[in-house]
Amino acid sequence: MKPSDCVRSVPMEMNTLLQIQSLFPSFTKSEQKIAHLVLAQTEQVIYTSIIDLAEKAEVGETTVLRFCRKIGFGGYQEFKLALAKELVHPVKNLLGEVEENDSMNVISQKVATAHQKAVKDTHVLLDTDLVERCVELMRTAQIIHFYGVGTSAVTAQDAKYVCLRLGLRVDAFTESHLQAMAAATLGPEDVAIGLSVSGSTKDTIDALQLAKEAGATTICMTHYQRSPITRVADMTLLTAAQEGPLQGGSLAAKIAQLHVLDVMFTALSMRIKEKAILYKERTAKAVLERKY
Repeated sequence: MKPSDCVRSVPMEMNTLLQIQSLFPSFTKSEQKIAHLVLAQTEQVIYTSIIDLAEKAEVGETTVLRFCRKIGFGGYQEFKLALAKELVHPVKNLLGEVEENDSMNVISQKVATAHQKAVKDTHVLLDTDLVERCVELMRTAQIIHFYGVGTSAVTAQDAKYVCLRLGLRVDAFTESHLQAMAAATLGPEDVAIGLSVSGSTKDTIDALQLAKEAGATTICMTHYQRSPITRVADMTLLTAAQEGPLQGGSLAAKIAQLHVLDVMFTALSMRIKEKAILYKERTAKAVLERKY
């Protein structure tokens, strides 16, 4: 192993950008391209997938990972998290455009605007022909699986509940071992849907890959058109709301996911109208006695 390839431990007080500047002469020419880009476009990099950063810097993805390790990080996501923490306005990083001195009324307005924008922008991004194909695949599927972790796990569970009410054979898996085992049981007549805003969630990507290898049709829902999850998905549905490393669990990103799913489920219920009505009645009666 070359000395330059060793992982350096970044001191807690060390600013990552200063660390990059300090180590710049030791970088290879390819790594220097990444350094130039990060230093010039720090805020944009926080919202950039590893594939897009590699493409912008005209280097390979492995070079990006090697660059991150050289400055003391285990991977690209850890590197982005450090950059986000070091930007001059942490409140803005955490909550979008909300300022520390905003009144409650102003905060409410800004949050509402962000959520409305998430839905509006996602609608613009939505490829309706692709959604139509996904709906048809779900209509004819023997089994439908949803995979997601973190906030996307909540979305996956919500999707499962809606599909159950439509009378579909569906399940949602949010733990890595269960995801892997469930994905391996699928076949050519099944559909697997992976949810990941970043498109870089390893557990979800691995599960989708296993489902694909088992013969299932794979669909992913992500913000980034060029991200690792899109490589294992037969079809990619895009959502507009992005989230930085400090915004894990962004409600706007979740709302964008739910909007796409709601469009799909609404269209699906129209195509299986009689079945949907029947199972909605059955499921409603099944829980009737559990309500006051």
